[in-house]
Amino acid sequence: MTANILLQAAAENIGIGYGLAGLGAGVAALGAGVGIGRIGGSAVEAIARQPEAIGDIRSNMILTAALVEGAAFFAMVVGLLVILTK
Repeated sequence: MTANILLQAAAENIGIGYGLAGLGAGVAALGAGVGIGRIGGSAVEAIARQPEAIGDIRSNMILTAALVEGAAFFAMVVGLLVILTK
């Protein structure tokens, strides 16, 4: 419901649309930073508990961080495309 209100406001006033697109890109970057930080912290804890599994943990950590970063990059690009296409 809130999204509908914001979209209607964005359609009526272009400045609000730019602000919302920038806010969305910022939230995507912030979420990715938090997510990758948690992935790294959990990996360090897991390596401390089982040092013999360092190779598996490291590869899973890198893969998961890359997927999170890719999703965040996609969200930021979409937000910036909204700004550039108006």
